[in-house]
This record gives sequence, C-alpha cells and structure tokens, in this order.
Amino acid sequence: MKLTFLGTSSGTPSRTRNVTSIALQLVQQGKLWLFDCGEGTQQQVMRSPLRLSQLDKIFFTHMHGDHLFGVIGLLASRSLQNGGTTPVTLYGPPGLPEFVRCNLELSQTHLAYPVYVETVGTNQIYEDADLRVVCAPLKHRIKAWGYAVIEKDQPGHFQAEKAKALGIPPGPLYGKLKNGETITLADGRIIDGAELIGPSRPGRKVVYCSDTIYTPNAVELARNADVLIHESTYLHEDLALAERGMHSTAAMAAQVALQAGVKTLILTHFSPRYEAEGGSRLHDLLAEAQAIFPNTFVAHDFWSYEIPRH
Repeated sequence: MKLTFLGTSSGTPSRTRNVTSIALQLVQQGKLWLFDCGEGTQQQVMRSPLRLSQLDKIFFTHMHGDHLFGVIGLLASRSLQNGGTTPVTLYGPPGLPEFVRCNLELSQTHLAYPVYVETVGTNQIYEDADLRVVCAPLKHRIKAWGYAVIEKDQPGHFQAEKAKALGIPPGPLYGKLKNGETITLADGRIIDGAELIGPSRPGRKVVYCSDTIYTPNAVELARNADVLIHESTYLHEDLALAERGMHSTAAMAAQVALQAGVKTLILTHFSPRYEAEGGSRLHDLLAEAQAIFPNTFVAHDFWSYEIPRH
C-alpha cells in the first residue's frame, strides 16, 4: 500500500500545490484508488508514475469543487487511453450521481467503460478478499465523510528453512504446505502445513479525513490506524477562520491522531495564505502538530509514502 499526494492545497491551487487528490496504490492487486479529484488531477497523474488504466475506484469526501471538479476530465482521458476499459466505481455523498450524469450527458462525453456511482452513508461500504472500506460523517459546512481502508490480516510466511530441515524436498509439496495442507512423505511421516506457517501478519489501516473541523467521529474512524491523513487548513492562531469555514487547524488534526492512537499523522489541505507568506508558515503548521503528536509529516505534491507493516 503506497500513498501519493497529487494535490495538497485547499480551495484553490497555489504555484506549487494543486487542489486535493490522494492516490492509494494497492500494489498486490495492481489497482489504483483515488480519494477526491480536484481540478487538474489528471495532469498531476501524468506527471507521476501512476497509470489511469489501473484506476478502480474514486472516493469523494464531499461535493465542494476543489475536491470534485477534476473527475469528468480524468474519466474522459482514461477512456481515450489504451487499456482504460475496465469499470470504475465512484463513492460519495448524495448529489454525486446527478453531478456525474449531468456532466457526461451535457458534454456528450462517451466513455469506453462502465462507471458506477454509489452514494455512501455510514459504516462499511466495500469489501473484497483483501480489504474493506468504512466511512463516517465528518463536520463541515456541507455533508462530508471520512474513509478508512482496512487491510485484512495476511497469512504468515512459509518457513522454507524449517521444511528443509525436516527433509522435505522442494517442489510441489512446498506449494501444498504453503496452503496449509497436510502431506504424507515417502517415509510415512505426516506433516501439517499449518505448523510451517509463521504467525499471521496484521493488516494495515489508512484513514482520510477532509474537510472537517474537530469531531469525535474522526477519532473513532481513525482508531489505531497506521496512517491518518487529516486536513490542516489553518494554524491555531487563525482559529476564527477555521471555525467559520469548519476546517481543522494543525493542532486539531494532532489531537485526533493522539486520541485515536494512530502511528503516523500526515497533514494536507493547506490554505494558500501560508505559501503567500513565503512558505515559512508551513513549518509552523508542522511544529504546531508535532508539539502534540510528534510523528507528523507535512505532505507536498508528488510526495509518496509507503505504509509499513508493523
């Protein structure tokens, strides 16, 4: 699981930051998921190693344009690219189905693949053999949701050295043992494959909360996450602006991380006002959060973060 930040500015793009979009690469599955899709996201993808042909799902937090206006162009470009023929599913608030349908119809955009649009509510919205996705309402000026991607526990590694020590010849028998099957050797010994499999590996959890002011719902959604990506539009000194727009300060994001017991906090969605002041205020945002939650990073466009196993 690998994150790539395609846009980290709030409201409008700046000279160095595009509006919001985050890519999650599911390396084992060969799939790409996006979280939000602000204007210009397709150009950001073109400047990265990501491939739209692998795009499988897009999750939208809310219907504000800086999180949404890039989706139609991105879907259209994918349709024109070789390999962009597999279905894409969009998840988001009420109004998303109408937005997508109207834009496609009025622009007479015809896609070479099916697009499915699902309206989210609460709790689990997706599950497959490897992952599940849950969402929870946040606290913004309009309806907004946060998302948690939860990887299921993975089987332990096959202990080949232990099998070799038992005198089991490499080959087809190893495949059966890896699957946990019981085999009988030529000398009559019975070997239980489960005894040669190491302990299961805990699945990872990544949570995305944007846009929102502090809310206990974010804490519960992020509980014990490996990575929490949280909006950090303002410094605490601009609390009045945060409260007016119902956005978070860096301190609020850090409080969510601390209370939820997450391992890593990544800040994003910064007001362009801080870059207009020479960029130094972004260091202030980081310092404000780290005073509460030390293991904090500030994201920038095209920065990637590999989610480690613990």
